[in-house]
Amino acid sequence: MTKKLIYNYFSDDDFLIISSKITEVEKSTAGEVRVAIKEKRKFFERKTSIREFAIKEFRKLGMDNTLDGTGFLILILLEEKQFYILAGKGINEKVEQSVWDAIRDEMQLAFKNEFYLNGILTTLTKAGKLLSDYFPIKEGDTNELSNKVAF
Repeated sequence: MTKKLIYNYFSDDDFLIISSKITEVEKSTAGEVRVAIKEKRKFFERKTSIREFAIKEFRKLGMDNTLDGTGFLILILLEEKQFYILAGKGINEKVEQSVWDAIRDEMQLAFKNEFYLNGILTTLTKAGKLLSDYFPIKEGDTNELSNKVAF
């Protein structure tokens, strides 16, 4: 896959910054955080809603198998200029949808103003605070998933 489009929005340093932010966030929570950035969907995936596509990516990344259902995903589709924030079952049992809607709206505004990295980092910070409040790090907690940006 050519990564030409992705570099219109992000640099390699940005990916390292995002991964470092995920590592920082996960130091205070038992939650598992991922960011997935796709240039475009495959042809056969185009009729799928953005939510359904995010659910598939969530499962593909193994986020549905996290302890206590505490996976949190930011999925970005560059060509379509769309993103979706998806939280696992355990998180959604404790955090109201309106909270995620406010975080989504703030990220959307950052993206609209072309602050892509800042939008992701702010969202990770806010999600991390929520996750640490509801799912603080436990004794013997292990990092279940990679902190690298998924492409």
